[in-house]
Amino acid sequence: MCVAVRAGSAKPDIASVEAFKRALLAARSIVYTDPAVGGASGIHFEKVLDRLAVAKKIKAKSILNARAATTANAEIVARGEAELGIQLISEIVFVPGAELLGPLPAELQAMNVIAAGIVMTASEPDAARVLFKFLTSPAAAAVIKATGMEPGGS
Repeated sequence: MCVAVRAGSAKPDIASVEAFKRALLAARSIVYTDPAVGGASGIHFEKVLDRLAVAKKIKAKSILNARAATTANAEIVARGEAELGIQLISEIVFVPGAELLGPLPAELQAMNVIAAGIVMTASEPDAARVLFKFLTSPAAAAVIKATGMEPGGS
């Protein structure tokens, strides 16, 4: 979970829980995925707002993005329609006009794990094994890191 800002804009401090809370309260507007559509980042961010005891203040100036599957929160930030955007890092890094400010403080962080497996009835299990071997290779790890994710094990 990370924060996006518009390219070239001010970059508030979000390194600690208190700094992150101050940045949220100071922001004119914040966009995050509408939890009603089931996005992991929006669901988690609302829990963060509750934990920080700022939910009412932040929700009053928030844009709930119900179309996050087709319009990234970072795109809304890049257009200048929101000052801060909360989203998964992999959904921020490739949005032109948006910059990755940084991750949420560790105490507020949530990690999404992406896993894969081969079903017993797979028509090409050997091909799947080759793909999995590649996905755990150093070459794939470099690409995975470039998209803002952390490679895992096998």
